[in-house]
Amino acid sequence: MKSSKESRRNFIKKSVLGVGAISVLGNNTNCAADKTSGTQKKKLPREVWIATISQEKLHAENSTQMISKILGLMEEIAPLKPDIICTPEIFPFVGISKKMSVEDAAEEGIGKTIKPFSDFAKKNRCYIICSTYTKEAGKYYNAAVLLDRDGKRVGEYRKMFPTIGECDSNLCPGSTDPPVFQTDFGKIGMQICYDINWVDGWNTLKRKGAEIVFWPSAYGGGAKLNSYANLFNYHVVSSTRKNISKIIDVTGENIATTGSWERNWICTSVNLEKEIINVWPSSKYYKRILGKYGRDVKITTLHDDGISILESLSVNLKVADILKEFKIKTVKENMLSAENAQKKI
Repeated sequence: MKSSKESRRNFIKKSVLGVGAISVLGNNTNCAADKTSGTQKKKLPREVWIATISQEKLHAENSTQMISKILGLMEEIAPLKPDIICTPEIFPFVGISKKMSVEDAAEEGIGKTIKPFSDFAKKNRCYIICSTYTKEAGKYYNAAVLLDRDGKRVGEYRKMFPTIGECDSNLCPGSTDPPVFQTDFGKIGMQICYDINWVDGWNTLKRKGAEIVFWPSAYGGGAKLNSYANLFNYHVVSSTRKNISKIIDVTGENIATTGSWERNWICTSVNLEKEIINVWPSSKYYKRILGKYGRDVKITTLHDDGISILESLSVNLKVADILKEFKIKTVKENMLSAENAQKKI
């Protein structure tokens, strides 16, 4: 009986890097299989592999042990060669028996909390969003620190809207002008947990050109995250302490989520070579575009929303060239033109 249990445990462990990992990827299962088998499929120019973590049911004696557990999950993800991994809100300091004060936990630069993740980023050539406490000039912040593929500290986003409990714990609000960060695959931004209740930061990130917004959090966020992805037409990626962490498409639909079967992490690809266009008058060109480019393009129309997503599935074809060829403007360009006209009036 004991050997049977051990065999089952080994099977489940192995499946995390095999069938288990593949099952969360939906339409991307072939790509995942290629990556794990060594016969890697040719990557699209703006194909980004995103991984995100759920801290559901993870417990430890202290911060060091929790960091070790999260790094263990990241080692499971590593064979899929993620471009970026996001961690849950202040994950080193929750789910642990020996609590730490904000003052004792906060760091400047790359301290003992961030250092192991810096090493992981360098070793595995990926970006990491490390959610932790930081400090500067005697002030303390709930922050998401971005590390690049060399393990270097690119910068941080500081939670704009801390809770009452956080304010009582000596945490300060971050700037109301959230930064965007230029990575080698595109522009990204961040919001943290309670920020979900104020639309300002999400809108600012859209105006600054963010293509993916990462949301480390204590809870799942629900439909509001999907509505922001749909409203602002960027990908949203959550990393939470609960059972649901998810990767959301620009349409507001879930691409992948953690859950009962994939409890603590997911990793899948998104294609950033896409643009949002108005159905009218763009739709009169759809048949000509498909007739010319065939399977090299994908047009997804959200009829009630009155928009379409024009996406390139070819390494040799850019959406910008298609738009220029058929004189189609993006939703963003049309809105900017309307705003300029409104200002003149």
